[in-house]
Amino acid sequence: MKYRLMDVLACPYDKTFPLRLVVLKRREYPERQYTWPRKPFCEEYCAYRDLKIKDHPKPDTLPCEECHKWEIEAGVIYCPTCGRWYPIIEEIPRMLPDELRNEKEELEFLRSVAEDLKKAAPDIAEKILQQGKPFNLSTK
Repeated sequence: MKYRLMDVLACPYDKTFPLRLVVLKRREYPERQYTWPRKPFCEEYCAYRDLKIKDHPKPDTLPCEECHKWEIEAGVIYCPTCGRWYPIIEEIPRMLPDELRNEKEELEFLRSVAEDLKKAAPDIAEKILQQGKPFNLSTK
């Protein structure tokens, strides 16, 4: 998943934007060249720097060339409003409605990254890990 995807993702349930991105593993592609004619590439939110574009004093100085070279292999997308989390597995964000989610696969993923999640995002890791489900059962 590219960082710039976070510029268009909102929680499918409560429309919260921006969502929190926790990167657990990423891969660099140094050969990629940024050829977009304008900077910044993102319009609302820069996930690479975790900031709203309008809050940056000089948006045209954001490191779009650097951001463009990274692919997120594993991570978590977290909604601070409803508490849902969505895994990024093998570079693919899995943001599906609750009824279409693969609970077994997502919990297995969560167990495999639990320690990394605690290190990367201690403020939300326990909320996610204690939830015990990839989604809020009370909403079903």
